[in-house]
Amino acid sequence: MNEEQVILVNENDEQIGLMPKMEAHEKAVLHRAFSVFIFNDKNELLLQQRAAEKYHSPLLWTNTCCSHQRNGETNIEAGKRRLFEEMGFMCELNEMTWFIYKAPFENGLTEHELDHIMVGYFNENPIINREEVESYKWMPLDDVNVDIENKPEIYTEWFKIIFEKYYSFINIKK
Repeated sequence: MNEEQVILVNENDEQIGLMPKMEAHEKAVLHRAFSVFIFNDKNELLLQQRAAEKYHSPLLWTNTCCSHQRNGETNIEAGKRRLFEEMGFMCELNEMTWFIYKAPFENGLTEHELDHIMVGYFNENPIINREEVESYKWMPLDDVNVDIENKPEIYTEWFKIIFEKYYSFINIKK
């Protein structure tokens, strides 16, 4: 099986090439990614706990799903694809904003991503893919905020950055 390619971008989100995913993380090369946030009618956020087998940030809590766009795929198409692959459902998504972050990990890999934030709504429980997701829970945003302050070590780096800097983009009422 061929290794997944990520889309290399400049700081204006213009595509400048492709690179195998692991190589991009080893070399800390800026590439396109996305983070999906799903809410229910109670304005609770669907969180996932990453699977224990993930190559970085295993068992940490994070947003509903995240991944990388494929070449030729729109951000929304990528978000819907991955939402179904990880959480077993699809819904409409709206792109809210994007930001660039860089986070090194203990295993020598670095996430250097231009991350597109997308929001959607769903009122049922997911059917999680156990290869990707260990567990899930619905939490009110205020509770997530307090939990991040009290236990930052149980959350992914990108999730903490989004919550700190882009809270207004995800804290919208349907």
